[in-house]
Formats: sequence, C-alpha cells, structure tokens
Amino acid sequence: MSYVKNPISVFQSVFETNMWIVKECARLKRRIIFPSTSEVYGMCDDSSFHEQNSPLILGPIHKERWIYSCSKQLLDRVIWAYGKEGLPFTLFRPFNWIGHGQDSIYSSERGNARLIPQFLGNVLCNEPLQLVDGGKQRRSFTDISDGIDALIQIIRNEDNKASGKIFNIGNPDNNASIIDIANMLVSELQKYPEYEHLASNAQINSITKEEFYGDGYQDVQQRIPDIDNIKTELRWSPKISLDQSIKDIVSHTLQHFDDKAIKHTSLKAS
Repeated sequence: MSYVKNPISVFQSVFETNMWIVKECARLKRRIIFPSTSEVYGMCDDSSFHEQNSPLILGPIHKERWIYSCSKQLLDRVIWAYGKEGLPFTLFRPFNWIGHGQDSIYSSERGNARLIPQFLGNVLCNEPLQLVDGGKQRRSFTDISDGIDALIQIIRNEDNKASGKIFNIGNPDNNASIIDIANMLVSELQKYPEYEHLASNAQINSITKEEFYGDGYQDVQQRIPDIDNIKTELRWSPKISLDQSIKDIVSHTLQHFDDKAIKHTSLKAS
C-alpha cells in the first residue's frame, strides 16, 4: 500500500498537486467538484458516518497509512474555507466503489490491485487469498454505476442543490466483511464449469496486518455511510445489490480473461 510505503509521494500527489488546482479555481471563481474520500472519517466510531456531524479521527503520526486521509481532509477544509470567500464547490466522499476494470488482475507487483480484482487474480492464479486479520473488517460496497449516477446529479446541480455541500456516495445496504467478499467471489466462480476446479480449491488464509502492510498500518473495522443528505438534496439512492455487482464483475472478468497473461503472475490479496 503506497500510503505506508511512500507517504511523501502520497502527500505530494494528493495534496500539493490538487492545492494548485484549488487555488486557481478560487482565483477564477470557477466551480470545483472535489473527490474527497470515506477515509477522512478514519477511526470514527459512529454507527454510520454523517458529513456534518461525524468526527474525523485519525491515528498516531507513526502510522503512516493516515497521510492519505489527512491530506484529503486538509483539502476538504481548505476548499470549505475558500467557499466562505466565494468559491463554488461540491465535495463528495466515495465509499468503496467497485466495478469491472477497476484494476488489472494481471498485475506484476504483489498487492498492487484492489480488493476484488486482487482476489479474482488469486483464484485464477491458483494462489491463496490472504485476508488481513482474518478479513473481519466490514465495508459498504458501492457499484460504480450507482456512483456515476450520483456524480451526474452533482455535476448537473439542479437548482444549486449541490452547491457548497458535502455528500457521501455509498450503499449502506451493501455492507459486508472482507471474508464475505472472498466467499462470494469463490461461489460465483464455481458457477463457471471451466473455472470450477480453481474456485473449489481456493485457499483462504489469514495474515496479520503487520506481516502484510508493515508497522505503519492501522485498520478500520467498520465503515458505513449516512446518505440522507444526498437522498434529500439530489434524490439519489443506490440501486445495485452487492450480489449483482459481484456477478457483473466476475462475468466481465472471465469474458476478457487471458490465462496466458496471468500464468506467471503472482498476486497477494489485500
């Protein structure tokens, strides 16, 4: 994970590069639609995370994984401050968006892909799926189609209802643990006769976060968005179930799968 391995690079790409864009938008009074992140909520222990009411709680400095969250949060605060001076803006916070083509399952670097393409690559490579601390952590997974629909509403900004607002974009109904995702992917792959043997023999192993990420990592056990604001202001609600997302991702992946390209690839689950 680059948050832990290359914290300075993360700060430069996330904060410094975007800060220039924010300043130019403020100078020209041009609207900015900024992608924040669900990571800004950090270790908040609210049952669901609200844009205006939930505290943004990060870990200690020596846990480098928080530099991404901190950089994004600082940009949120800067944009909000510029908004008080006339900058038109909307901030949105994606919650674990998923969809086919998100990352390549042919990645040559171990641990380079995100969760679902990583696990798919593991199964198709006949490698074990490695779950950090047993995969008990829970996330709210959002189909990319739902996410794009929400973004379109933000861009349209009818009656200026998105102006000066922060919106969570997520699906609280699709809350699942990492081990749930692993089992769902394996079960879906078993429906395809040519891959049933790989899926049936898939190994799911547990690994500590220290072994997987190093000492600079700190995990979050639960992440559920409160989406009342975007429902009320933009009349948006997610529609696609986690089951349907998994089916679509597996189907698309297998349609474009090249076993020769993945034959010598070694992936490590994240």
